[in-house]
Amino acid sequence: MDLSPESLLFLWQKLIWPLCRLLMFISVGLIVANIIESLNWTRRISVIARPLVKLGHFSERVGAAFSIAIISGVAANTMLAEAYDKNQLNKKELILANLFNSLPTYFLHLPTMIVITLPLIKGAAFIYVGITFAAAILRTFAIVLASRFILPKPQASVDIVSAEQKKQGWSDITRKTWRRFKKRIKKITIFTVPIYVAIFIMNRLHFFALLESSMAEHLDFIPWLSPQAMGIIALQFAAELTAGLAAAGALLQDNILSYREIIIALLVGNILSSPLRAVRHQFPYYAGIFKPRLALTLIAANQAFRIFSLIIAAVLYLFFTG
Repeated sequence: MDLSPESLLFLWQKLIWPLCRLLMFISVGLIVANIIESLNWTRRISVIARPLVKLGHFSERVGAAFSIAIISGVAANTMLAEAYDKNQLNKKELILANLFNSLPTYFLHLPTMIVITLPLIKGAAFIYVGITFAAAILRTFAIVLASRFILPKPQASVDIVSAEQKKQGWSDITRKTWRRFKKRIKKITIFTVPIYVAIFIMNRLHFFALLESSMAEHLDFIPWLSPQAMGIIALQFAAELTAGLAAAGALLQDNILSYREIIIALLVGNILSSPLRAVRHQFPYYAGIFKPRLALTLIAANQAFRIFSLIIAAVLYLFFTG
């Protein structure tokens, strides 16, 4: 194995530091979840999402996770995992709760999306972001309605705080939080580190690049898209969304494609490329928080609902724009 300074620097920049940063974010989320649990703040935090929580027959823990997801998706998922491990949530409610959190997660990434799209595709950015926003709203209400029929109506809960909890000071809370954190972070690290390293090696072996390029070569099943639009989709596969946006911006600037064609190409590229990216970027930390099998279930459910909502939003856009 080459242990030259260049190789060590590459490993630090591409593997060790990103992995340390990921574990740091997971640790912060875990600490936040434990502090909320120790302080019995679940009900207070869940008040933000109470109307939707009540309509969907969710528990207050789900409402608290929804509220926290506006700030940190990792912290929200950690709260759900903690509740699931303590049998405070069953698997059915966990899956629905994770899907429910897609709206605050969308808002978390919305500023970045606007900053990236607006300079590149100009006015088309408002339409594209609007369609993805409508899709996020659509799947949130769909999950709430589905949950109302799937989940039983929760019993009215009373915020009972024991005398021991009332007496505990910050030193007791800190000690309890640290004890839970140490126990949980060990389990998370056991799963997260090897999976992250495996994904890194697969990237170095160009596994995902080959898979993406192979998929990009078989886009002829969408005959109503122009070759230029196909190029935008292929770039979203081969690189990231920014590459597709840059190509779309150039084609829009030269009046080669219309707003409508640009938006449809970006939506199709988004729908086709996002599942593979979810496995690459989400699976390492999801597997650490939820265990690998459950992590795959959650990612698959999220992607299925996301794709379904985007398809509906795209079809409606096509219908109303003739």
